[in-house]
Amino acid sequence: MTTIEQLPGFRRRIRITAGAGWVRGEVEDDFHCMQVTLRHAQGVVTAMEPVMERAPWTTCPGAVAQLSATFAGIELDRFALRGAKSENCTHLHDLALLAVAHAGDIEPIVYDILVSDPVDGWRDIELRRNGVPLLGWIERNGVITEPAELSGRRLDQLRPWIESLDPARQEAARLLRWGAILGHGRTIPMERQSDARRMPPNCYTFQPQRVAAATRCGAIRDFSRGPAKPLDRAPYTGGHDRAIPYLIT
Repeated sequence: MTTIEQLPGFRRRIRITAGAGWVRGEVEDDFHCMQVTLRHAQGVVTAMEPVMERAPWTTCPGAVAQLSATFAGIELDRFALRGAKSENCTHLHDLALLAVAHAGDIEPIVYDILVSDPVDGWRDIELRRNGVPLLGWIERNGVITEPAELSGRRLDQLRPWIESLDPARQEAARLLRWGAILGHGRTIPMERQSDARRMPPNCYTFQPQRVAAATRCGAIRDFSRGPAKPLDRAPYTGGHDRAIPYLIT
């Protein structure tokens, strides 16, 4: 029987590590490789150290400074209330919020999201926490068929169900839903996803003042083929506010 690891598809790994006075979130998938380290004291963020190693648009590196401007000096327990998501890189913003939620953790957390490429409209979608399967969905032609409690719903109809879960499963379900949405990027021809002017203004790059200047870039990696895995290197610790746009390969 073929397992999801053997199927071509989207892979995303998120790693959260915390220590005394700091917490770091890292994410890597086909299209992105980013991290953010938050330093805090007495319940207040004292420094943000975002790093953008791989991103899909030439304008994305500007979001590094934007994240620091958004969150430096914010109290940890008010972090999620700060808002300004559309002014930031969606991925860095969400990673920062996720990191803050685990600022007091003792052990690292690793989430792996696996989404198979569609075959006759079918996709397998799975999330693992520290290597243990936690959530799994099967989707056909954009509609979830399993598990039974979600049968007949699309990904954009899951919010009420997610909000009914306990906090730990809410976190996992949100990450899986977003990963499943991102997985569609593997099936969209590059020419159809390379005009930023067609995108809604829901992140830093797609804001009106910079959308016309945005050009598609960024190395695209297929972690479902070959031995490489997302985040299979040590986190960057050589400084902060680092951003390097890559070319498509």
